[in-house]
Amino acid sequence: MVDVLPLVEARLRSALGEPDARAAVTFLGTDRIEVLRFRDEDQEGEIVRYATLGMSAHPMTDPTALVADPVKGPRAELVLSVRHGRADTDKVLRPLAVLGASPQVEGVVVAPGASLDVGEPLWPGAPFTSVLVAEPGGLVEDLELDEPLDPVRFLPLLPMTPNEAAFKRVHGAQVLQERWLTHGTDLRDPARRSVPLD
Repeated sequence: MVDVLPLVEARLRSALGEPDARAAVTFLGTDRIEVLRFRDEDQEGEIVRYATLGMSAHPMTDPTALVADPVKGPRAELVLSVRHGRADTDKVLRPLAVLGASPQVEGVVVAPGASLDVGEPLWPGAPFTSVLVAEPGGLVEDLELDEPLDPVRFLPLLPMTPNEAAFKRVHGAQVLQERWLTHGTDLRDPARRSVPLD
């Protein structure tokens, strides 16, 4: 069986550069999940990107399936981008690892449009306890694997305030994303307020 993780790390490095920090978290009964930190610059300052490494080692399986297929099934890693220096976002490493372990721990399939909730602030003082899983392909391209393995998708995470998460549950992910777009919301701002929802 091919070891997927070295290929995943190589794809992350080719897309985001060299990681300047990494941390590993192991949960009882699961494989180790690493979180890599990358730094980048844009017109408005420094962006810090956190990416999981380990979630894609096994395919995600439908929790209603009687038998888990050890080969086929969707594979993914999570990527969170935030502006540097506005909050202690490095404390997001453990919550991000928790989300990365959720397919193994809870038997969930993480896919675009889903909400993931960690039940506590993503970092100290964060106005977010949950994230919206966005469409992949913009920042890090899918990693194709040899048949019969599914490709690894790199899923961006968009932090949501509790009000936004409640709005998304009622109206759906697309309506929330349109609201963010209409108001020019900087989704990378770790201290941003909730978008107007009325």
